[in-house]
Amino acid sequence: MDTPASRACGIHAARLNLADYAANFSDAHPPLTRPQALIEAERCYYCHDAPCATACPTGIDIPSFIHRIAQDNNRGAARAILEANPLGGMCARVCPTEVLCEQACVRNTNEDKPVEIGSLQRYATDAFFEKPGAPLFKRAAATGKRVAVVGAGPAGLACAHGLAVRGHDVVLFEARPKLGGLNEYGLASYKTTNNFAQKEVEWLLSIGGIEVRTGQQFGRDITLDSLLGAYDAVFLGLGLQGVNALGVAEPSATGLRNAVDFIAELRQSVDLSTLPVGRRVVVIGGGMTAVDAAVQSRKLGAEEVTIVYRRGAEAMSASAVEQQWAQTNGVTIRHWAAPKEVLSEGGAVKGVRFAATALSGGKLVETGETFTLDADMVLKAIGQTFVAEPVGKSIALEGGRIATDAEGQTSLARVWAGGDCRVGGRDLTVEAVEHGKVAAVSIHAALMA
Repeated sequence: MDTPASRACGIHAARLNLADYAANFSDAHPPLTRPQALIEAERCYYCHDAPCATACPTGIDIPSFIHRIAQDNNRGAARAILEANPLGGMCARVCPTEVLCEQACVRNTNEDKPVEIGSLQRYATDAFFEKPGAPLFKRAAATGKRVAVVGAGPAGLACAHGLAVRGHDVVLFEARPKLGGLNEYGLASYKTTNNFAQKEVEWLLSIGGIEVRTGQQFGRDITLDSLLGAYDAVFLGLGLQGVNALGVAEPSATGLRNAVDFIAELRQSVDLSTLPVGRRVVVIGGGMTAVDAAVQSRKLGAEEVTIVYRRGAEAMSASAVEQQWAQTNGVTIRHWAAPKEVLSEGGAVKGVRFAATALSGGKLVETGETFTLDADMVLKAIGQTFVAEPVGKSIALEGGRIATDAEGQTSLARVWAGGDCRVGGRDLTVEAVEHGKVAAVSIHAALMA
């Protein structure tokens, strides 16, 4: 927030004129036009046993939907996408397609340029959402079974939709005011413009049979025991609510923030000119959150933005495309450095002292060299953690997250889990959708047995 304390330490709102804000936060990758989509669709070989479809975590029949675009059948293309991935519109915007379906495209062999699968998926789903017409899906006859889904992120939404389609009544519990999880609160604004996340949620809920209850925090307003007593099954799509600490003393100083909170505030803002940002911003971390926070800091008017990561570029969880996007937008990325001290003065951040790092015998070590980066805003983006306390001791954990079988079933009868709270995932939106989708099939089988 823009306060006297923040302004005193160099954090200001309204660094740009209104036209600059509008331009900076417009769609980062404008959609394909119809001629562009038709030309791109014709590049597809429509492979049998297509490797791109195998590489898609939700198993979208990619050649099929692209062929329908080539036939100018956008509704049919959208159906093929949304049958496999009910959040296919958002995934088209945020999926790291360059390391999934597009990396597997056979066009890479001869041309080193895959078919633009993500852009074509967005083209088809955008066309559908603009003019949806008759419903794509119809609910099965009511089963009389009730399922509680906790968490309305991608996993919870996909599970709720899959259960509702099969005729079950679903109650969807969400702690925040809006549904969508990271799709609503955790992505850069330029990736999902025009309130698309909520439009997709509205479509998903239109299947019917899903009751929404917001403001319901797991562990405070609802408990696992109470849900098991009132519902036939429970799905936990809790996400990651905790934020990793820097591992060094964190002063109570203006300008030191969690990157996820910064991004959420930006996403929910109706007037970007009111959002304060530092003149010099340091982002600590190497993932997509770090890139989104850094680039948006620049787009808000920060003059110097630096991402600092403890290892090399190849170890960053942000894809090479995202790293290049950050650099193209004026963000400096410094590798091989770990924070040693957050510097503050008069209750305000002044910079960060870093230790140079290197690999020695396969282990990350400090070299003995240090350097300092001046900053009036420091954003922590070093990962999030699962908060296990609300789950209690009744469900087995592994590596700090919920352990499940391949279908998402936990160690506790009648309880499934998916998304980032489940162990073994890659923390991708598309993978969370698949978790929810698979769990819905498993829950349905168990309820109808």
